[in-house]
Amino acid sequence: MIATNLKIVSVVVGTILFYTFLANAIPQVESEVPEELTLGADFTPEELVLAGEELYLGAGGCTACHGTGTRAPNIVEAESDGMIGERCAERVPGLSCKEYLHQSMVDPNGFLVDGFQPIMPDMSRTLSDAQVWALVAYMESLGGEVTVNAEDLAAAADAGAGAADAGAAAPAGGGPAPTATMEPMALLQENQCLVCHQLGDQGAPIGPPMTGIGERMDAEAIRHAILEPNAEITPGYEAVAGTMPATFGQQLSAAQLEAMVQYLATQ
Repeated sequence: MIATNLKIVSVVVGTILFYTFLANAIPQVESEVPEELTLGADFTPEELVLAGEELYLGAGGCTACHGTGTRAPNIVEAESDGMIGERCAERVPGLSCKEYLHQSMVDPNGFLVDGFQPIMPDMSRTLSDAQVWALVAYMESLGGEVTVNAEDLAAAADAGAGAADAGAAAPAGGGPAPTATMEPMALLQENQCLVCHQLGDQGAPIGPPMTGIGERMDAEAIRHAILEPNAEITPGYEAVAGTMPATFGQQLSAAQLEAMVQYLATQ
């Protein structure tokens, strides 16, 4: 009896040690994550617009979809009703230009433009409030007047301080703090994977389905697809290439990543 119990304990301990080693051995990919926005107390609208432009063209990843006008509206070019800074105040009755642009970034499917799919994620998950407002200022500057001001950033700073006081740890991008959950479905939902991918009766059919993914890919290939989503494009999904963020190597811990990978490999 004792020998049997010792064998069971040895198997359990060995399994735990193996998966702990495997999780810690997975490299955390250094994705391009937007640096936190730092402005002086007397920042000018020009400084805010410049910071927003750098985000838009660089680490914010906006041009992956908005740079072509095919996956999402082309922000930097004029449409029939003018540049984005001219037409933003006319999009939704009752919302000012900056209110509409801000809401479109943190709740992108609330005001979906006709002819486009709901593929944009909630940008507050990867950008801080100040970075979101900088992008709003940049878009306002394209044909319109910049109305983002110090009060908007102060409110964002107060919100961030409140989260810190509540014990929340901020992620690299400055957005909402991820939880420490290891439950695969919770991870898929928290990281907005189901915004574009279907798994059973959940999700949207925008990117390759996760249903049956374990029959098409092994764990190593799934891990690679999560960490470097744009390295290989699944045939038939070229139109949405570049949409998936390449920041999961930093959003997820190694153990969370492995929990998600192993779960998907069983589908």
